[in-house]
This record gives sequence, C-alpha cells and structure tokens, in this order.
Amino acid sequence: MAVCVAVIGKENSPLYVWVGSGREELHLHYLAHTGLDVIQEKVAAVNKTPGDTRELYLGLLYASEEYKVFGYTTNTRIKFVIITDAANTTLRDNEIRMMFRRLHNMYTNVVCNPFYIPGEQITSREFDKGVGALVAGN
Repeated sequence: MAVCVAVIGKENSPLYVWVGSGREELHLHYLAHTGLDVIQEKVAAVNKTPGDTRELYLGLLYASEEYKVFGYTTNTRIKFVIITDAANTTLRDNEIRMMFRRLHNMYTNVVCNPFYIPGEQITSREFDKGVGALVAGN
C-alpha cells in the first residue's frame, strides 16, 4: 500500500519516518518534506475562511510519475504524510482517509505515554508495529 509514512512536528521537523524496504530513502524523505509546502498552503487557505469546520484530511497533495503524496494535519499542527505508488490504482480515497485516522490514533497513543516528550523522535516499538500493520493493509 504505502511506500513511506512520515510524522512531521509543529516546526516541520521529522518525528518519525518509515520507508519501505528496497526504496530510495532520501528521495522519499524529499517528497515527504516537499508535501509540507502544499500542506501549509491548504491549511492557510482554510484558516482564512470563517468558522471552525476544518477538515483534518487534506487529500492528494501532489502526484509525480512514480508516487502520490497524501496529507493530513492535526489540530495541534502535527502533520502526517503517506506516499503511495502512482501505479497503485486500487487504493481509494476513503482507504487513505482510514489509514490517516489509524495513524492519528497510534500517534495519540504515543503522546499519551508519560515517558514520551512531545516534539522528540518517536522510538516506540508499538508505533513501529502499528505502522507495519498499516502499510500492510491489516
């Protein structure tokens, strides 16, 4: 399903990055951080509209020949980026949305840990297992 999953902090620093085996890690890191520019544009456009009806799921940020980059942001300005193969046409928008919700729940569990310091890198084995299950489609 996904070839890269990234959790980006408030100050655009990576808190967690998972890259599938056999993939170009540096290139996928670059794509994830490039998606941050699009996330900031979409969040800024939503903040200009009146009311508090902000959607957390931002949808497809951009697509290249090889990959599609999807974005999600929390109310606390934590950003999630999921990168999939562009050739994967079986993945629907609601499945990506569910992946982000599961990722957000896993992140919430990490933050609720009293030993986790907000803003630090995520080193939880449970989070790793959850991401592994998430990208496997379980």
